[in-house]
Amino acid sequence: MIDYSLKALTADELMFKVNPIKATPDMKFEIKPFFSRQIRQANENPKINIVVLECKIEHKDDSPKPFNLTARFVGVFEVENMNTDEDKRTFAINATETMFPYLRAAVTNLTADALINPLTLPVVPGSTLFPDDRAPGGYTLSVDPKVVN
Repeated sequence: MIDYSLKALTADELMFKVNPIKATPDMKFEIKPFFSRQIRQANENPKINIVVLECKIEHKDDSPKPFNLTARFVGVFEVENMNTDEDKRTFAINATETMFPYLRAAVTNLTADALINPLTLPVVPGSTLFPDDRAPGGYTLSVDPKVVN
């Protein structure tokens, strides 16, 4: 059975920027955050796994947003007994569940500190944040080909 513990959590990047958009009183913006996750294993100690969880909201010409926002957290986990792909899937989902409340709070605080209506992300289980996590035997994982040194 997989066993893990969070050893450290750091806000790697917190950014908020207002976009100069001429909005009419009846204009509505669709704010859809983009989430990404990377999990890497440390070279010097294979029990150490680095998890990067990020939330981005970006203005694009085809999808205008009143602001850009980036919140990226890095978690350091000590993991034991992660031997199979199912163990890796379980760890990815559980690490997401562990870190998501901090990411969620950061998004709310960034928007509130910018003196706009606070954006509160929904409370979701870790297995539903990334669509592929919902399917048995699958999980969404952006892997950097270089491992952390």
